[in-house]
Amino acid sequence: MKLTPAAKKFVLHWGEMGQAWGINRTMAQVHALLFVSPESLDAEEISLLLDVSRSNVSTSLRELITWGVVRRVHIIGDRRDRFEALKDVFETFRVIMAERRRREMDPTIALLEHCVSEANTGGPNDAYTREQLEKMLEFTQLVTQWYNSIDRLPTPALQQLFKGGAKLAKLFGTATPSANAENKS
Repeated sequence: MKLTPAAKKFVLHWGEMGQAWGINRTMAQVHALLFVSPESLDAEEISLLLDVSRSNVSTSLRELITWGVVRRVHIIGDRRDRFEALKDVFETFRVIMAERRRREMDPTIALLEHCVSEANTGGPNDAYTREQLEKMLEFTQLVTQWYNSIDRLPTPALQQLFKGGAKLAKLFGTATPSANAENKS
């Protein structure tokens, strides 16, 4: 396989975006490469195409498999492990969101619940802290409940929801970010 100019740009950009999202650059580039590749690739091919070490590719593949966005595939007569990414962008979105919820939101909710409980046993000095923590807990639970509702939608409904974002904003009173800023002043 040879990377096209568009594929190279995408792989490089996805690596940069991965870093912005707190993900290792090589891991994001491996994912991008497998996403745009029409066929599964083995680790050596990935290493050569990305010009990164084989060990870095192996580590990235293990993590991507753990996330659920890449899977190992086998081809009859080929003893090497090959890899492919999920190709459905909405399924990829769902998998990434579920993993982020599991890794980030669930532990945060557990910590906030513990902190609120601890602040409830404190004295008057803890009142402000408790109020702030309760607000953050309520918000975090609300976001998680929203995600759980969204995750249950069939893909066509999810597509309609995303496409209808501007209509929803208008329905709830915020047509554009600039209109929202004007309402605050």
